[in-house]
Amino acid sequence: MEISVKQLSFKYGETAVLDSTTFSLGEGVFTGIIGPNGSGKTTLLKLISRVLKPSGGSIYLDGRELASFSQKELARRMAVVTQDGDAGYLFTVEEIVLMGRAPFLGRFQSETMEDREIVRQVMEMTGCTHLRERRLSELSGGERQRVMIARALAQEPKVLLLDEPTNHLDIGYQQEILDLVKRLSVTHGVTVVAVLHDLNLAAYYCQMLLLLNNGKIFASGSPAEVLTDKNIGNVYRTHVLVTPHPVLGTPTVSLLPVTKDNVVAEPEKKRVHVLAGGGSGGEMLRDLRDAGYTVTVGVLNVGDSDWEAARAMGISVVAEAPFSGISEQRHDENLAMIRQADAVVLAEAPLGNGNIRNLEAAGFAVDLGKSLFILEENPDRNRDFTGGEGLRLLGVLRTRGSIVNEKARLYRALAEQFSLCDTFD
Repeated sequence: MEISVKQLSFKYGETAVLDSTTFSLGEGVFTGIIGPNGSGKTTLLKLISRVLKPSGGSIYLDGRELASFSQKELARRMAVVTQDGDAGYLFTVEEIVLMGRAPFLGRFQSETMEDREIVRQVMEMTGCTHLRERRLSELSGGERQRVMIARALAQEPKVLLLDEPTNHLDIGYQQEILDLVKRLSVTHGVTVVAVLHDLNLAAYYCQMLLLLNNGKIFASGSPAEVLTDKNIGNVYRTHVLVTPHPVLGTPTVSLLPVTKDNVVAEPEKKRVHVLAGGGSGGEMLRDLRDAGYTVTVGVLNVGDSDWEAARAMGISVVAEAPFSGISEQRHDENLAMIRQADAVVLAEAPLGNGNIRNLEAAGFAVDLGKSLFILEENPDRNRDFTGGEGLRLLGVLRTRGSIVNEKARLYRALAEQFSLCDTFD
């Protein structure tokens, strides 16, 4: 069944929640409604399910105005799973799922064998069979959610509306439920409309997305069309990186650190220089920058993940050409940054012939009297690819610097050195 929404508006009192919203959803399409808190997602779902009455505009179900359906007619076509659905805590799971057959029963009519077979099937599909004799009050939040979805499926709907269907579910059940919903969409032609907060789940499962912002559709279309760096940045007021899923190619949204302008720094900022590479320093760079330090990093090859992280955070970095060893010029730039630093951190980076000069730079820091902290969270991991020279240099540094085996201890050691921890004591 197709859903058409034309110039839909809704107000809570004098507050406009939806404003002249128009869109169409094709039969069998899995559509996700996304957007920040307060953007109108749940209100839109309640309007489509006729829980709320529009202030203006119309909704059509397969070409027929939604308002013209009787309650039983609508229940035979549309099922709804809400966040706060409660079928009664004193009923057993099987009794609750059987309630989904009510639209197909006459007054005072009991469930037939066919009704009970449908209930058995949907309980099996949703992993509720073993719960059938337990009462709703005895179940966890995730188990209750699966029961509510089973009850909705017992209606054999042509349209399935879901308000945060994976709420309270762990990642395994999230996948099970959304796999099931997607299968109903693909094989049975069920039109699915789901409010989702997790953008990556929305991109992975939905064929179409509606991105709401301030009661209006900011963007609509395929996940690739809607989930762009620009759209997410404008609507959610955050900084993200959108990349293709490594297997399916669907958009994958990754948070990036906030810009430097949003960070509250110490009045007299201490400088920490990080020697990293190969993904060993990204999280540390963020944490140190957010703690209020002036952070620098080097030498990193252009394209290295730590280089990408530093660039995203506006951190000064000594950059070398991709796949190149550290040149004399870049080495000198690295030493210049170390001279300005109050402390130097050697991250647990892979050691190769291309970056071995970073170990020499660490030794230079000690020669200058700088504090050198050597992070070794995985000391037994083999990360030397120099034929032994890297391990030899690292062994010398271990005798001259302070070895820390956790990032948390590293941060505490830096704070103690700079007497920053006194603020919290």
